[in-house]
Amino acid sequence: MASTLSVSGLNEQIKTLLETTFEFVSVEGELSRVTKHGSGHIYFTLKDANSSIKCVMFRGNAARLKFSLDEGAHVVIHGALSLYTPRGEYQINCVSAEPFGAGALAIAFEQLKKKLELKGYFDPSHKKVFPKFPKTIVLVTSATGAALQDMQRVASHRWPLVKLIVIDVLVQGVSASAMIADALRFADTLGCDAVVVGRGGGSVEDLWAFNEEVVADALFAMATPVVSAVGHEIDWVISDYVADLRAPTPSAAMQMILPDGAEMMQSIDEMRYGAYGMISQRLERKREQLTMMQEAFGRHGVEQRLGHQKEQLQELRERINTQMVRILEQKIRELSPLRERLTQTMESIVRQKQSMVSQMIQAYESQHPKYKNKRGFAQITRNGKVIDLDELSIGDEYVAMNDKIVVTSKVVKITRHPRA
Repeated sequence: MASTLSVSGLNEQIKTLLETTFEFVSVEGELSRVTKHGSGHIYFTLKDANSSIKCVMFRGNAARLKFSLDEGAHVVIHGALSLYTPRGEYQINCVSAEPFGAGALAIAFEQLKKKLELKGYFDPSHKKVFPKFPKTIVLVTSATGAALQDMQRVASHRWPLVKLIVIDVLVQGVSASAMIADALRFADTLGCDAVVVGRGGGSVEDLWAFNEEVVADALFAMATPVVSAVGHEIDWVISDYVADLRAPTPSAAMQMILPDGAEMMQSIDEMRYGAYGMISQRLERKREQLTMMQEAFGRHGVEQRLGHQKEQLQELRERINTQMVRILEQKIRELSPLRERLTQTMESIVRQKQSMVSQMIQAYESQHPKYKNKRGFAQITRNGKVIDLDELSIGDEYVAMNDKIVVTSKVVKITRHPRA
């Protein structure tokens, strides 16, 4: 029964297959949905009448363009096919763009393969795990071969942060296998994160150094994870089976063990824009909440309360004024009859007093000496008070007067009339 893969595992295998099979392509088509981000990366779709494919050109390559990638332009793009594993979508990582215009060796190979398989050299449990972000990789290969240049090129584009240590060895010939085995043992002492051993393509004879048992022994004994990257996809050697990982080509080896910097930049772009969107949404929600709080504060705040109380006070003042005016008008209406009655009463009293004064005047005048001017008669007063003669005593002073004269006298003798 075939083993079950996770989605990520399947995508990783598809990614490796695509990137190693289509490590360089040139594709003609029409640009569509061109998006130029502030980061400098350009995302677009390349299409023809029947199909389309997503493409990305990262900042470094985009900066070298001699023309602008515009919507609807007919171009030829050059790059490598890649799979964006988080979404399982494949795309072209564009590097540039331009406007359109078996014999005995086979028997020996099978014999050694069976021998090593019986010794457990191919056992999956013996395979070591590669670190996700290797810092140092040792390359056991020819310093003058094209394979080294391919691996360095892929590493510089894919993950420039990695440090590469090159151990120069012969990759073909009689002494090549021993030199490779020694180099592997030495590489295992360097404390690196991974080792890549390999070379470019060639004939069966050219690749035979990697079919020697001495190389297989050195590979099996290594504590450091190692990749066998010999020849092309169709080339299989013993080191491919013994190593922890087999790569179809040297450049594919670097793609398999190094993280995809371009993909990570794309992921970072998406995370950044996702975070920006999330932050923007949160800020918008907070802005709305702040607006609601400001409105609520405006409705229930101190100023609003004071304003409301001021309005209530003004309304109360107006009601009091209205009530006072109404009361005053009522009191004025009630006071008018009182005023009339008071006036009538006062006039009655005045008339009464005037009558009394007139009577008093008349009485006074009737008692005045000038109205009693009879010969031989005079009015007697003592201390300004009219008295009768019988009220006088000897020694009293009194005044006798008529309307013409006033005489002050003193009683020296009193004779009573016999009839008194």
